[in-house]
Amino acid sequence: LGQAKAIIDELTTAMDGSVDSDALLKVAKRLKDVPEDATKFIVSKEECKEAFDGLSEQERTALVNIHARVKAFAEMQRKSVSDMEMDIPGGKAGHTVSPCSAAGCYAPGGRYPLPSSVLMTAVTARAAGCETVVLASPRPAKITMAAAHIAKADLFLCVGGAQAIGTMAQGINGLVPKCDVICGPGNKWVTAAKSLVNGKCGIDMLAGPSEVLVICDETANAKVVAADLIAQAEHDVVARAILLSTDAGMIEKIDSEVADQIEALPEPNRSTALEALKQSFAVQCKTIEECVAISDAIAPEHLEIQTADSQKVADSCGNYGGLFIGENAAEVLGDYGAGPNHTLPTGGTGRYTGGLSVFNFLRIRTWMRVDDKKASQGMVDDSVVMARLEGLEG
Repeated sequence: LGQAKAIIDELTTAMDGSVDSDALLKVAKRLKDVPEDATKFIVSKEECKEAFDGLSEQERTALVNIHARVKAFAEMQRKSVSDMEMDIPGGKAGHTVSPCSAAGCYAPGGRYPLPSSVLMTAVTARAAGCETVVLASPRPAKITMAAAHIAKADLFLCVGGAQAIGTMAQGINGLVPKCDVICGPGNKWVTAAKSLVNGKCGIDMLAGPSEVLVICDETANAKVVAADLIAQAEHDVVARAILLSTDAGMIEKIDSEVADQIEALPEPNRSTALEALKQSFAVQCKTIEECVAISDAIAPEHLEIQTADSQKVADSCGNYGGLFIGENAAEVLGDYGAGPNHTLPTGGTGRYTGGLSVFNFLRIRTWMRVDDKKASQGMVDDSVVMARLEGLEG
């Protein structure tokens, strides 16, 4: 947190609190976001289009298809909430639904490029109706730039970490707008910076290490469950893969499959997954109901149900980020564009919040109007009584 604050303070040399572009470029060079000889920190739209055009036909098709599915799901979410009004004594009251003006979207750029995060954040902000979408990602690969093109990002900052979050939150005069909401996953410096700017702008969540929890019984496919556990474990050395089952034999089969499949991974995926599995675990439960109770207490980021009557079991689960029902609904499909967003709450926060959606970028604002003063008198009298109970007379 202290390091993130120091970085943001270093950027904001202007009197109005906005970011100084020279200071940002200096920090970006020092932290290896851009080459030492770089003269800019913005990727042009032309460069992004060139990157998209340079992809193979297969890669372009995958991006186009995933973009379409994420966009369709986000647009359906947007249509699920609308303006409304109702009668009140002597008039009307209601709410309006409107998007914020500028959205800031972060896509990590660490060991591997994450173009899926570009699509999940920027496409969702666009579907919500945001006028301006700012994207930030350090050392962007061609595929990341291509994703920015198809997502129609208005501005692409090739910076990362706290410096990216600070810039999107505070803006650069005449170049980068102050973003009203900042979203997207990132490392501990990104998360720390989001906690610091929260209040100056909105944020989606403070994401922690990734996690998956699988509930299964004797009907599960051990190979599939093992593959899904490994798929999450290879994300990060601090990821967690959790298995809850009513069948001891199935746990043994899955353990054996995990051991076999993990050895087939290339490096550094293999070493990453092995390290992550050190803080992962399996629990044998007496009943599926006990599995569900433990899962609800953990509130995992990804929850998979691989049991008989999996839909019924899924319907009984209360706390999770994203839910994957049945053997064929692999968590990786959620990561890579079935439609629902892959930016999900971690660390138990699924108890009170959900994943990134158009609703993060929408404002639901209420209004009232009184047209008939006489008809509203009863409401006025009630308000007078309540005000005096609260010690107010004005």
